[in-house]
Amino acid sequence: MPVRKKSKIERLLSFNQYRKRKGASKASQDTSTINYDELKSKIVNADELIYTHGSSKNLEEHLANLLNEFAGQSELLYYHAKLIVLIRREYKTSSQFKAFQELWEREKDFLIKHLNTRWLVSAADTFTDFSSDANERALSLSISLLVNTIKLNETERYLQHAESLTDDEMRKEALQNGRIALFDGTSALAVGTDDTLRNMRWRLDDICENDTISGAILQEIFLRLQSEETVYKRFRTRHVRQKTAWW
Repeated sequence: MPVRKKSKIERLLSFNQYRKRKGASKASQDTSTINYDELKSKIVNADELIYTHGSSKNLEEHLANLLNEFAGQSELLYYHAKLIVLIRREYKTSSQFKAFQELWEREKDFLIKHLNTRWLVSAADTFTDFSSDANERALSLSISLLVNTIKLNETERYLQHAESLTDDEMRKEALQNGRIALFDGTSALAVGTDDTLRNMRWRLDDICENDTISGAILQEIFLRLQSEETVYKRFRTRHVRQKTAWW
């Protein structure tokens, strides 16, 4: 069993959370005066793109560090990140999430096009935690499940130097000619011809066709996984049967 998640009252009374929220009123903006077009056209003035690793308990310091992640990019993307930080640090959560939701409703296409996968997943996690729409929450949770499973796979590859390994042709033939058991009744894919991922893609597109925000994010991330260095891309390059293509 995982460690128990603290209750809302426990987090509210937590000194650690208090430190993380300190300065939030200064960092937050009057969302009623936000001009999305103006923010889209402004470029973040930072020296170089540097990704944060972890977060400072000092909110002002954390936001300053975060600014570097958006060097040379639209300020609207940084505004989006600030909203997520304030929500995570539980500062006026209801009003901050309302601003976050309004931003996505107004600028969905822009955000999906310009946010990297890290921030698309952060957005999905925010919808999972705070949306009142059960369908939106379910779709957004599936985004985290998908990406975090890929991260597990790629981290293990890095850990084991697996990127230097090559395919075993005898095993590839075995996958084509018979059932190879994996775990708990599941079996391996027939590399190169299997229709499992194509069928999954059909289901994904079908469930996302209602034009929900999380559905659009899910479709975008799934497409990105086909061209980034992931197991999806590696299996795509091995695939030879066009009628079972999933990308």
